[in-house]
Amino acid sequence: MAKPKTQGHIPDLTIVVPTFNERENIRPLVALLEAALSDVAWEVVFVDDDSPDGTAKEVRALGREKSYVRVVHRIGRRGLAGACIEGVLSSVAPIVAVMDADLQHDETRLPVMLGEFRKDQTVDLVICSRNVEDGSSGTGLSAFRKWGSDLATSMARRALKITATDPMSGFFMVKRESFNTVVLSLQQQGFKILADMLSASKGAWNIREVGYTFRERQFGESKMDSAVTVEFLSLLAVRMTGGLVSIRFILFMIVGLSGLAVDLLVLKGLLATVIGTFWVAKTVSVIAAMTSNFVLNNSLTYRDRSLRGAAFFRGLLSFYAVCAVGAVANVSVASAVFGVLNSQYVLLAGFTGALVGALWNFVASSLVTWKA
Repeated sequence: MAKPKTQGHIPDLTIVVPTFNERENIRPLVALLEAALSDVAWEVVFVDDDSPDGTAKEVRALGREKSYVRVVHRIGRRGLAGACIEGVLSSVAPIVAVMDADLQHDETRLPVMLGEFRKDQTVDLVICSRNVEDGSSGTGLSAFRKWGSDLATSMARRALKITATDPMSGFFMVKRESFNTVVLSLQQQGFKILADMLSASKGAWNIREVGYTFRERQFGESKMDSAVTVEFLSLLAVRMTGGLVSIRFILFMIVGLSGLAVDLLVLKGLLATVIGTFWVAKTVSVIAAMTSNFVLNNSLTYRDRSLRGAAFFRGLLSFYAVCAVGAVANVSVASAVFGVLNSQYVLLAGFTGALVGALWNFVASSLVTWKA
């Protein structure tokens, strides 16, 4: 097999591949890239989120055999978007592609995508799309996942005013200079970095789309879960508010609302059955709500810093302390606002107190519980 033209040369193309538990796919993917890009000076950068299956170790072993294979091993950080950003920023090539490690993306389309840049120097981004001529979801998605993907695509295009046919694609190629113009506004949390890039470019990019067929996963398991859906909806909210808030903050607020529901349900249940004294029942319901909030935040909002083992219980105690201070701030601010205004503004006073308490809980728990 012909080796790529990267020995002793700066690559013309860097392929960034975010990974988590993809050890079995590493060597097959590199072999496919070698076959597809024999006439291109390229390198591949696997950005691994400290996979427990030894993905990073496998890449390092292969890198000792092939100089055009390297790894960015991330410790204490998780998330596809953040991995893609770090991978792109690690490259010196003028053009960078992003693709998955699961062999579902057709590597033979990479030369076609690169050709679009060579034909027109003004092109900023080339997307491999399932929704254009010669494109298809193939057998890579179940009927349910295809429905969900189509729905998310429609939502992203409408909410973010995106004209590209497949903003949910994880297979694209971008000019490094163009990427640099939007990188500071990109959300590092989440899975759909392409939609974020398209929104951040504000319609100024020259975009091309080429079709491809989405293939079946070869090894490992899909990383798609319900948390990814919530993160995507949060991304839409972030972009629709002009980036005033982060995905993490929106997730924290969503979890907070779920905690309110837990608080009220537990309170009602205790008063109706076991505990008849209101303040005792309320104390228990608040503790239940805080516990629920901690568990959900640990698995969703801060999934990239998720606490386990003894750290989980230490984090729970610190979260109780943070929320206790937040509750005091909530009541104090609400009371102060109510004292300045009159009873006609009771809802405003309550809202202001709740907002201050929520902001305190978010910032303090990020710094103390999940140690930003």
